[in-house]
Amino acid sequence: MALDAVCLQAVAEELRPQLLGVRIDKVQQPARDQVILLLRGGLRLLLNAGASNSRIHLTGQLRDNPAEPPMFCMLLRKHLVGARVAALAQPGLERLVELELDVTDDFGQPGRRTLVLEAMGRHSNLILLDGERRVIECLRRVDAEMSPQRPVLPGLFYQYPPAHGKAYLSDATEEVFFTQLAAANPERQLDAFLLDSFFGVSPLIARELTFRATGETDSRIFSLDDAGRQRFWEKIVELQTFISVNNFTPISLWREGKPLEFSCFPITQYGATVESRTYPSFSALMDDFYESREHQERIRQRGADLVRTASGARDRLRRKLVMQEKDYAATQDRDTLRLSGELITANLYRMERGQRKVTCENYYDANREITIPLDPLLTPQENAAKYFKRYAKAKTAEKYLKEQMEIAQRDAAYLESVLEEIAEAETEQDFNDIRSELKDAGFLRQKGREKKGLQRPAKPREFRTTAGLRVLVGRNNRQNDKLTRDADRRDLWFHTQKIHGSHVILCTGGAAPDQGSIVEAAKIAAWYSQARESGNVPVDFTQVKNVKKPAGARPGMVIYTTCETVNVTPEEETVKRLSGK
Repeated sequence: MALDAVCLQAVAEELRPQLLGVRIDKVQQPARDQVILLLRGGLRLLLNAGASNSRIHLTGQLRDNPAEPPMFCMLLRKHLVGARVAALAQPGLERLVELELDVTDDFGQPGRRTLVLEAMGRHSNLILLDGERRVIECLRRVDAEMSPQRPVLPGLFYQYPPAHGKAYLSDATEEVFFTQLAAANPERQLDAFLLDSFFGVSPLIARELTFRATGETDSRIFSLDDAGRQRFWEKIVELQTFISVNNFTPISLWREGKPLEFSCFPITQYGATVESRTYPSFSALMDDFYESREHQERIRQRGADLVRTASGARDRLRRKLVMQEKDYAATQDRDTLRLSGELITANLYRMERGQRKVTCENYYDANREITIPLDPLLTPQENAAKYFKRYAKAKTAEKYLKEQMEIAQRDAAYLESVLEEIAEAETEQDFNDIRSELKDAGFLRQKGREKKGLQRPAKPREFRTTAGLRVLVGRNNRQNDKLTRDADRRDLWFHTQKIHGSHVILCTGGAAPDQGSIVEAAKIAAWYSQARESGNVPVDFTQVKNVKKPAGARPGMVIYTTCETVNVTPEEETVKRLSGK
């Protein structure tokens, strides 16, 4: 969901005491729509003007910056580095926030700059204003052709977005509300009526007010009696009071482990179908909510070609395997071919050319009669030779098919592990490493003359158990190989039992680890596997010296001789705590 005006007010109220008087030390622009202000005291203020994720909050996430800063970033550095935050305001109940900054120019003269974030969906923008509120520069320039009413270009005075001809819901009176309700189409749903008639309310809040008043989210105006209309107004008054006293609670809603919505007050319309999480701050909420959502988006965008390649190759192997299994099953009936050849040979004296079948006694089965089909164009001797040839071919095919089926099964399992890698990829380098791995494995073609350049594989994920022991987790199959190969022979190696996942190394330094560290390492292994959403996951662990890589095996494929097993439930909170995030 987009950040609505009410939630933006809650965020602004939270940020104001933390930012006032704080100095800006650095400015970064890790992505086209993102600007991060690094503030004195270790604070990182994120301003995002993306169409689907516009927001402002303090962030703990570290983002990779481009080698060459964008021009907009360079301009912000020129004007804002060294500035101090003088004010943070949200005009009315608008979806925009203004960061007033005290600056000193090149001549040592004090001045004022304003950084405006317009969090308005596809119209979102980030605009820098001078002391006279003229536009110095903006993330997206809007000329007169794009918006005749409100162009946003350098040199023009900044204007607020035009009014929508609606009253603010937070300021609505009982008289205005009932007048609007009486004039509305009776077939209109209540949530749509609120969105049509009032400003400063999101679809989520409109549905929630409707649900609290009627018990349904799709109730219509005609279904309200006098008592229902009064109850509807009372719920709006509750919201107005809630906004006026800033009684906000950071809450996010998750469904099946994926972020669904967030709000500044409890949401009841979904019932038990969603998980509700409460956070200590709105910054923590949005860091968690959008990190998960953006991770999924990165996978969808950056890993789309890799997913297509790996899943397409896997599906082809599965179809090939079905055909091979069918052919292999046919070879298991080859003794019937040999028997037919032998019986034809034993009965040559009673056969003539042109016969379509021969009926004779099967001396392997108590002389019971058996009918053998023949090719009428062949002589009896040639029919016998044909059956013996088919028998020999089936015998040879059995060995060949068995080898090919093992290769297909191995490669299909390998591609499943690659798909799991893609699902867990976090950075651009992760995707580059996986792409390189697929090329080396022969599943991805080299396009023309690609520049090899300097390859800097990502480092393994690192964690610390409660007892202080290091835990290393491979990001891809090649890194899994290297991690296990380079580990101390006495370290413990973890992997989910018969489930694709990362190799996990618990560094023991030769000492016996405590049980708590073993359980925590097993939880990390379960989290970075296909069993992430499961409970009671079996995780095998053994010393590294017991883990071997078969000759010719695909990256990440190992065998181990002895092991112990611990059953754990993957927990995101535990993984984040052990990572120090």
